[in-house]
Amino acid sequence: MNKLTVKDLKDLKGKHVLVRCDFNVPMKDGKITDENRIIGALPTIKYLLDAGAKVTLCSHMGKPHSIFSDEVKLNKKDKAKVEKGETTAEAIIEKALKDEPKKLTLAPVAARLNELLGGKVTFASDVVGPDAQAKVAACKEGEAVLLENLRFHWEEEKKDLEFCKKLAKYADVYVNDAFGTAHRSHASTAAIVEYGLVKTAVCGFLIEKELTVMADSLDHPVHPFVAILGGAKVADKLGVISNLLEKCDTLIIGGGMAYTFLKAQGYEVGTSLVDDEKLDYCKEMIAKAKAAGKELLLPVDTVVTAAFPDPIDAPIETKTVSSHEIPADMMGLDIGEKTRELFAEKVKSAKTVIWNGPMGVFENPILAAGTNAVAQALADAKGATTIVGGGDSAAACTQLGYADKITHISTGGGASLELFEGKVLPGIACLNEKE
Repeated sequence: MNKLTVKDLKDLKGKHVLVRCDFNVPMKDGKITDENRIIGALPTIKYLLDAGAKVTLCSHMGKPHSIFSDEVKLNKKDKAKVEKGETTAEAIIEKALKDEPKKLTLAPVAARLNELLGGKVTFASDVVGPDAQAKVAACKEGEAVLLENLRFHWEEEKKDLEFCKKLAKYADVYVNDAFGTAHRSHASTAAIVEYGLVKTAVCGFLIEKELTVMADSLDHPVHPFVAILGGAKVADKLGVISNLLEKCDTLIIGGGMAYTFLKAQGYEVGTSLVDDEKLDYCKEMIAKAKAAGKELLLPVDTVVTAAFPDPIDAPIETKTVSSHEIPADMMGLDIGEKTRELFAEKVKSAKTVIWNGPMGVFENPILAAGTNAVAQALADAKGATTIVGGGDSAAACTQLGYADKITHISTGGGASLELFEGKVLPGIACLNEKE
């Protein structure tokens, strides 16, 4: 980790500090249902406030339509409805104009921050408009302003220069502490620095921890090193699989992606999810593992059912079969008991473990046993560095109460994956290097 951090900054008293946070927290009926990302941002914010800085916080929330521009984007679900004739693009846009500022506002986050920080946070109802400008100008030393959702502006994702210039007016110093968006090259995550608009750019404590634990464990792992990958599709983790095979001793593959590997070996997978276009890639990875003397483990037994549950948490009938003999009319939706024991045994003997992706449809309690077993195995691993790479895996560990037993649970699913893949993250690459 060779990037400057907030601890390297001197004489912050009275300076305007723009902090990119990740406050993209889950919400239901206007209430925050998981505030882990807010709690994770507090050490950096408190440090800056205690140093007498005038702090401006910014973040995105969800994936809103670009409702304040002419470049309104429809998501895949909306496009499908339009194509089926169920509605029109105009109707969707009109509804978005009414609903999305309410659903995706950061106002509840500001209220919670204010509670946690003793009334030191003010909320601005816009990003670069008159309310934000006035409140940032009026911000006193040791106080903070949270701007409204950055993605209400299409300019954020487009890295618009003029938008960056307006953000830069809030920044004598720029701090990126949003690891969850560090893989995005957006205005607030990288471009504001890349354009040379802010000269002093450092990372906060959250990103420092992510890089210190995850990057160092990937670059200098203590062996045996076990990597566990799950999730639905091989296509989502092409580079990750290849890169990890070069670093780890054992690569465990579960979840939906395992069925493509099983089919590539010639086994019957029934109606299980398969990336047929990636069969050759799977064969290449199997050959790569063998040539390098690496162990590649796949499920030996599988929990199958006749159809995918609808709704996803609906009660269903299941049975467990050999992964090499999945019935032609059934689909695999979780790893079986023998596989759970096999994977847990590998984790028990490891000194470094990283995990990204569930072992099955863990949203359904009947199909959550595999994901739960892996989480339990990491929690029980003695003397090992255990890392969970964000997303569904992190949610599972938190829900099961294992968070305090894992060395590090990442705040960024997509960013963690790109780090596992060996990619350079724009939101980190742009920050100042230590001399």
